[in-house]
Amino acid sequence: MMLALGLFVFMRQTLPYQTMQRDSAYNWGMNNRIGTRPAYQFIGPGSDTVALSGDLYPELTGGRISMQALYLMAEQGRAWPLISGSGFIYGMFVISKVSETGTEFYSDGSPRKISFNLTLTRVDESLATMYGDIGEQVKGLAGKASDLLSAGA
Repeated sequence: MMLALGLFVFMRQTLPYQTMQRDSAYNWGMNNRIGTRPAYQFIGPGSDTVALSGDLYPELTGGRISMQALYLMAEQGRAWPLISGSGFIYGMFVISKVSETGTEFYSDGSPRKISFNLTLTRVDESLATMYGDIGEQVKGLAGKASDLLSAGA
């Protein structure tokens, strides 16, 4: 598994992307001052996008069905968790753009090569908001574990 967006898994058999670009913006407010440089203040995080692109060869990799699955997910208008194959959680993302280009066609009109671009936009406030305070969760689990141990003893 390379990456998972909700239940859709990016891998060689589905959509093996060749490039992944992440853009994170940060907002700064500016106040002009007389006789000196403007003063800047950090306002908070801005937009966070992930762009995936690659080429599909339906004989070897994913094809029309994999692309259709992404279109259906996008049309639902839902946010999906984006998790890397190593377990890194990027956050909750929506599919904001899907594009594909078919080339090198068979006689029936189906493409031998599908180039795709997928743009995902993060919509959650933060991982802490989404999952809560990890420290509090650990304390809760430790308390439950000690209760189970004491009940069994």
